[in-house]
Amino acid sequence: MGQVQPVLRGRDPPAPSLPEPLIEEILVRIATPRDLVRASAACTYFRRLVANDSFLRRYRTLHPSQLLLGILSPAAVGFLQAEAPNPNASVAKAFDRKAVFSLDYLPPCEPSSGDWSPRDARDGRLLIMFLLSEEADFTTLPELVVADPLTRGCTMLPPIPESIVAPFLGADWCVFAENFDAFFDPSGDYEDAPFRVIGWTRHRTLAVAFVYSSHSGTWTAGTRAFWSDLGLHYEYGMTPDDWWLSYAYGCFYWKVPGNNKLLKLDVNRMEFSAVGLPPNHELREVAVAEAGEGRFGIVIRHRDRPEYLRYSIRQNEGEISNEHLMETAIMLPSAEGYIFLLGYQSLSRRTRGVCTGESSAFYTLEIKTLKVERFCWTRGGLCGRIVPYFGFPPFMSLRRI
Repeated sequence: MGQVQPVLRGRDPPAPSLPEPLIEEILVRIATPRDLVRASAACTYFRRLVANDSFLRRYRTLHPSQLLLGILSPAAVGFLQAEAPNPNASVAKAFDRKAVFSLDYLPPCEPSSGDWSPRDARDGRLLIMFLLSEEADFTTLPELVVADPLTRGCTMLPPIPESIVAPFLGADWCVFAENFDAFFDPSGDYEDAPFRVIGWTRHRTLAVAFVYSSHSGTWTAGTRAFWSDLGLHYEYGMTPDDWWLSYAYGCFYWKVPGNNKLLKLDVNRMEFSAVGLPPNHELREVAVAEAGEGRFGIVIRHRDRPEYLRYSIRQNEGEISNEHLMETAIMLPSAEGYIFLLGYQSLSRRTRGVCTGESSAFYTLEIKTLKVERFCWTRGGLCGRIVPYFGFPPFMSLRRI
């Protein structure tokens, strides 16, 4: 009879006999964060190697994509995590147990004057802006905070100096405060601890952008462009949430309401320009995405027919205005949006005379495969800005602001 090998219960197997540097080389080549999470769960030895800050920085440099764990919305209560059958559901649940998205640790504010609202998320950081109420007087640009939901740490960004604001916006610059918005610059190297925030605003004549660097701790003047110079006209009554923001290859894009063009901001050159669209796109919502190999993915939705999305891949940005390129029609029941799709279901049934309200479901559209998956759902209608949160489990997340 062969010998019976003892079974060790409640203990990890012994450390592999391979040298530690070689094991790190194997682990760092795991293609997706989801598979790396599974590998790190094999034993505490792997987990210790993966959780090392130097390993994580190297891995994120080689594999910049992270796990989509959840979304935040000004209309949502807290953090809407990925739900089964989404493959990230288990990781999102573990993250939600450790993270704090209530924002109650931020500097106190007067409830009557406004409230804190998430505007962007990147590399585990949250960019949060103080949104003034409609009754408040706009005497300054909104305050901004960068926070870490894992450590509850936060850093208040300094106000944009008047010496920078006034030359760009003039004496009546306060009218620009109502349309102010901010977001992270995603073009930086992840190895660099500093981050950049871009604040931008617009009014009847021009659009302006400013840049904050955590390395210097100061704001610098960015750029401005007059609508007339770009062949655009400005429509009143539009809030920051009406200007859908998308990013591709170092540039931000906005579909300008009522215009047949996109507004483009080149982050590296800090220059505004306009990108033409095919005819009759004034009432259509357009998003730009990276389709791989330097190509642009264009998602188009008509406001009058929200159940239809049109998606096309363009070789370069200039082809956006070519109306003869082939497009793929995608039909989604009761869905609207672009990369993140928000569906509403009206519930007319009443219980004891009280309407049960609406439910909302978020879907994700994967640009490369055109695969649509349900991500999460919540009771009550959601609208306006949503902030996707990408990250890792807590033990794989870098603690820093």
